[in-house]
Amino acid sequence: MSLIHKFVQDNDYYVVDVNTGTVHSIDEMVYDLLDEEQLKSKEELVKLFSYKYSEEEINEVYDEILELIKEEMLYTPDLYEDIARNSTKGASFIKALCLNIVHDCNLRCQYCFADEGEYKGCRKSMSIEVGKKAIDFVIKHSGPRKNIEIDLFGGEPLMVFNNIKEIVEYAKEQEKIYNKNIRFTMTTNATLLNDEIMDYLDKNMGNIVLSIDGRKEVNDKVRVRVDGSGSYDKILPNIKKMVERRDKTKQYYARGTFTRNNTDFFEDIMHLANEGFDEISVEPVVLPDDHPLSIRKEDLPKIFVQYDKLYKEMLRRHKEGNEFKFYHFNINLQGGPCVYKRISGCGAGHEYVAITPDGEVYPCHQFVGNESFKMGDIFQDVLDDGIANKFKEAHIYNKPKCSGCWARFYCSGGCQANNYNFNGDVHIPYEIGCEMQKKRIECAIALKAKTM
Repeated sequence: MSLIHKFVQDNDYYVVDVNTGTVHSIDEMVYDLLDEEQLKSKEELVKLFSYKYSEEEINEVYDEILELIKEEMLYTPDLYEDIARNSTKGASFIKALCLNIVHDCNLRCQYCFADEGEYKGCRKSMSIEVGKKAIDFVIKHSGPRKNIEIDLFGGEPLMVFNNIKEIVEYAKEQEKIYNKNIRFTMTTNATLLNDEIMDYLDKNMGNIVLSIDGRKEVNDKVRVRVDGSGSYDKILPNIKKMVERRDKTKQYYARGTFTRNNTDFFEDIMHLANEGFDEISVEPVVLPDDHPLSIRKEDLPKIFVQYDKLYKEMLRRHKEGNEFKFYHFNINLQGGPCVYKRISGCGAGHEYVAITPDGEVYPCHQFVGNESFKMGDIFQDVLDDGIANKFKEAHIYNKPKCSGCWARFYCSGGCQANNYNFNGDVHIPYEIGCEMQKKRIECAIALKAKTM
């Protein structure tokens, strides 16, 4: 099991104490002397590195390392396993809801997890009745939790804008009655935005995710209309206008996807940054290996180069005072998520669920349509505890490959849906996703260390 992780980012040396998250900026000599599983004896290190360092130098540095170990800043033992085991014993309360407001879309994006908006051939929208019932459901199952997140999702949710307004209004009424704080977010392809809708979203959405894949030539190959034409010329002005009028206290993301066709996605990130967006997320597509757009193992070296280039650019812009935020480089070195969040991730299936237009309940939107993961429905209001418990217990200590990985408290075992879809088991991580995540974490740690 890795107790520390050492890495080099742009010729700078770092070591992370895995179990405390403490980050040390170090020199090459300290880097050489440290071993990820345990510190070798002084005698061993003198023998190993006598060609490079003097015995006096090694003795001095070795004593400094021992002092850090004594202060529990290096090689700290894992104190969280008992917390993880005990966390599965209590009651579950839902704190977040993916409301699949419509299983339909006016685009036909070639990588869409929902079969280009069809959701396995079934196009339908959520009625106001089902939407209100979903609000009742999440309030009831939130238990003592005051804060509730509801993501209005699709397909394209703005295809049923009038229904959204009524459902949100109902939620506002109910949160007052039940002393809850309901925060809405929305993911939209931005094609249907107009002044009325933008004004409404700005006032009522805590976060808006605006989908665009970067450069016009990249976007228009994959984010296409029914007739095959591109969407860039329509959505870019809409997204810009939405961001310009966005209340600065509220969040947004210009959110893209990169595929095998644009593994030079650094250029797409820079395109969005140069268009004036300062909250950017460009994420790898997740598709079966035989899909022409899927990311494959042989693509990883080029992808890692893109993250390295992004690290350098973000560091340069920080120094110049012209920063933007990149979602996957956001990291908190001084606390971060609670212990439970670090070991269990998004909470799919027990803290977070998805509700379909018919009122069916699934662990998350990526499991929708897979009957073996149907947890129940909001009308009978009986959830399958077996499925909930399966996800609840799928924390990092029940994932053999994760329990010894240095990145376990940053990625929390990866996406449960990706794990299942690639390996048939939520306990086996999606390997390509793991490798990309570890690279992003290293870049994020180094960037934070340089800019704190």
